[in-house]
Amino acid sequence: MESCFPSEMIDRLFQCGVIACMTIENPRHAVPAAKALVTGGMNVIELTLRTPNAVESLRRIVAEVPEMLAGIGTILFPEQVRDVLQAGAAFGVAPGLSEKVVKAAQDAGLPFAPGIATPSELEKGLEYGCREMKFFPAEGIGGIAYMKSLWTPYAHLGVRLLPFGGVNPDNMADYLREKTTLAIGGSWIVTQELLRTENWSAITAAAQKAADVVAKIKKHGQ
Repeated sequence: MESCFPSEMIDRLFQCGVIACMTIENPRHAVPAAKALVTGGMNVIELTLRTPNAVESLRRIVAEVPEMLAGIGTILFPEQVRDVLQAGAAFGVAPGLSEKVVKAAQDAGLPFAPGIATPSELEKGLEYGCREMKFFPAEGIGGIAYMKSLWTPYAHLGVRLLPFGGVNPDNMADYLREKTTLAIGGSWIVTQELLRTENWSAITAAAQKAADVVAKIKKHGQ
């Protein structure tokens, strides 16, 4: 089964290990935050479409931080696909599974990972042509044990999951060691408090800690 994501993007997601999730209220914070992440060794982000300035923030990061692979999350409606693609989104993610959104992304050529939480949703994702899917809410629905049970019957199809929701510094290594995990979503790295106070050095430090965990796991194998 072919992937909706280019092979080089799959490799980059896997090697980075952690997708830094950011919700930007003030677009002025977008570029400094992205640069702080890159300095800390993290070069993949997911900007959530939860604020009026999300698309503008994406546009600025794409223009000024080209080394960052900038994706967009919380894509809930088909018309949003066009907007984020025009702004330069490298990929899209959603918390749930909408056939209309998946089709819009596929028609537009946007690599897209819908959200799933059950075997039936995973099978719907496969039916729609998705091989990479967001596992959400990871901790809320059962954590690693549930994720492994969910994935096992579909492992032979090349399904890879992106655990989001409740993943944190204490459990990230356990998620990363699982064969099913392509990359995890980390919302603890760029918090609203750090953005509000413009504490870029703290973002770099958090990114570096996460990158160090990833590097250690990759070095010793999963």
